[in-house]
Amino acid sequence: MNYSRLDAKAYARANMKGIWAAALNPFHEDFSFDEEGLRSNIRHWVDDLAIAGLFIAGKQGEFFSMSLDERKRNFEIAVEETAGKAGTIMSCSDQNFDTVIELARHAEAVGADYIVVHAPILHFISDQDDTVYEYYKAICERVNIGIAMWSHPDSGYLMSPELCARVAELPNIVAIKYSVPRPMYVQLKEMVGDNILVSTASEEEWLDNILELGWQLYLCSSPPYLLQTANDRRMHDYTQAAFAGDAERAKAISASLDPVRKALRGTRPGGKPQAHQKYWQELLGQVGGPVRPPLLQLTDAEREATRAAFEACGLAL
Repeated sequence: MNYSRLDAKAYARANMKGIWAAALNPFHEDFSFDEEGLRSNIRHWVDDLAIAGLFIAGKQGEFFSMSLDERKRNFEIAVEETAGKAGTIMSCSDQNFDTVIELARHAEAVGADYIVVHAPILHFISDQDDTVYEYYKAICERVNIGIAMWSHPDSGYLMSPELCARVAELPNIVAIKYSVPRPMYVQLKEMVGDNILVSTASEEEWLDNILELGWQLYLCSSPPYLLQTANDRRMHDYTQAAFAGDAERAKAISASLDPVRKALRGTRPGGKPQAHQKYWQELLGQVGGPVRPPLLQLTDAEREATRAAFEACGLAL
């Protein structure tokens, strides 16, 4: 690690910037982990698309279908392939607390920059704030690496801005991926100031969050490598224009992506997000492959509709 536990917040403010993407994990047709495919994708994302950081082994990456050894290997490959060219944040989310700590310590050991842990699913609990606070506190006390909170509806509740601000006071909490309605993350940003980095996964809200809220970090989802190619880096370009203060140029570039957004969003079956995104990757020349059970594969008709929309969306290959 490049920082101490007590320096984690300052290090993140100085270094956790720009577009960070959530990696899909490619699998072979027999559902084994395609390590070479992941390496190829990471090289493209970092070298060709200039993505600043990668979110590894999250929900997009189907961590829930992976063994503990596979998740650790996922971390190792990401660190090896980014090799100082991009940051890494490893998802250590799990319902088993010991697994969270084992993954967190492995992330530390292999040289990850940060980890992310989602708020736990809590059974029978209707007043979760103290439990969630103590959960993050216990993780913080057992590791030195910087930690991002992650609140999303899949947990069965959303962490309130007040709870997030309370957790943010822990020394090695550095960020939050806050998958909530905009008024909630605006309120949280006002409450925490620069104490932690606040972000959300919506690409369509990213530009406004730079211009209106002064955000420095997109953390993170798959659009950075689904909306872009080596010859068409409009998400990167509008981000850089916004960072430079050229709002009109940034807005114009972002608006030009609307047909691509519509094609990607409009062909995605509600029950098959990972399968759809992996097929879109394949259309872009990246490595996709099947999803693991119990997730469902695309039908031939769904693939054909996606291909037609992709070819008409105006993304330059």
